[in-house]
Amino acid sequence: MLSLRLARGAHPLVLLRRLLVAAAAAGVGFLLLCTLGYAVAHPQSTGQSLVRLVWCAVPLAAVVQFALAVARSDPATRPRDGLDAAGLGPVQLTLLAAASTAISCTLGSGFALLLYMELRGDLGGPLSGSASRLLDGQVHLPWGATLTLLGLLPALAAGACIIALHPRREAAAMRQQAADQAATEPMQETEDADPAETPADASPVPPAAPVPKPVYAGLPWGIAIIAVGLALEAYVGHGPAPDPNKLISLPGRADGTSPGVLGGWLLASLGLVLAGPGLTHWCGVLLAAGRPGAVRLLAGRILQDAATRIGRPLGVLCAVASSALAAAELYGAAWDSSGPRPFGPLTGLGAALVMACVTATAITAALDSRQNRTGTTAALQRLGIPASMLRGAAVLRTCVLLAVLTPLTWAIAELVALPMSR
Repeated sequence: MLSLRLARGAHPLVLLRRLLVAAAAAGVGFLLLCTLGYAVAHPQSTGQSLVRLVWCAVPLAAVVQFALAVARSDPATRPRDGLDAAGLGPVQLTLLAAASTAISCTLGSGFALLLYMELRGDLGGPLSGSASRLLDGQVHLPWGATLTLLGLLPALAAGACIIALHPRREAAAMRQQAADQAATEPMQETEDADPAETPADASPVPPAAPVPKPVYAGLPWGIAIIAVGLALEAYVGHGPAPDPNKLISLPGRADGTSPGVLGGWLLASLGLVLAGPGLTHWCGVLLAAGRPGAVRLLAGRILQDAATRIGRPLGVLCAVASSALAAAELYGAAWDSSGPRPFGPLTGLGAALVMACVTATAITAALDSRQNRTGTTAALQRLGIPASMLRGAAVLRTCVLLAVLTPLTWAIAELVALPMSR
């Protein structure tokens, strides 16, 4: 009930984000229902049904990441002064964010179920039966499996919010240290005023707070994983042909692909995700290197500070973009209108959903980072910094990120597609 009340009084931009989460959840629910319908209509094609279900995991993970980014940027679930007295501490706010995310995903899944049944011809509406052949409308869906698949996304999204937004022990330790220091300051002043007091009466020094890891700590691991993935693809590509029964089917291809090649592809994508924060941080270091001017220094420092928030979504976006470029390289010769079509409507829906979700996640992370800099921006404006300089710093940050990440994404896409295109 509290989640619904907060949603009713939320900012229109927050409501738009939740609506986008519901739309993305509807897309994933529709794909899962299509997979279930195919499995029920073709019980003898167990392998194909399993492959379709595995490929649904990619848009499912993209929607969960997008829902988590929206929940993280929701101002209604951030700690505020006075909420602890009302029983809404950090843990309760985390549960509230998880409940709001689960509600949005559930609404989207419910809409997907209604649309799927309407297109199959089960509801008798204006679009009844328009896609009955594509969606295997001649068979009835088991309701138990249907509800299980539709409840998968809300459960995963709510669980991801609880894990990611739960208050960390390091933050609690830092707050405790600040409280201890505030309590010991009057005692230290008393000691300074009374020199006859012995050092034995001094209070113990509070333990030091744990030092957080630098944001670029994952960059070496990301580079190493990318190298391992590309090496694995090159090794498998030069090796003997595997058993045809052990190949993995790709959408739009009659032949299969070796699991080692796909494993190398996934490792390269994972390396990009891990290297995202480090690449973003070093882009800021590059901007602020030497003797920078005011705009370049401001852009570099802001980029270094925001590397933790926007680096990981940018890494995911680069990984998805490299996969899309590799797919275009693999299926480039099949786009001839006279030949067979490499992609069906459901494959196109899944690809569009993944790209839209990762792009929206990166934009949401950038807006969240901008919102966290509101106090700093206001302080700079009070010092007389013109707004044009702030806009110039934002444009400079964007151009540097594009100049660094675009060639890297293209190069990894070409290297990934090379063993599968021969």
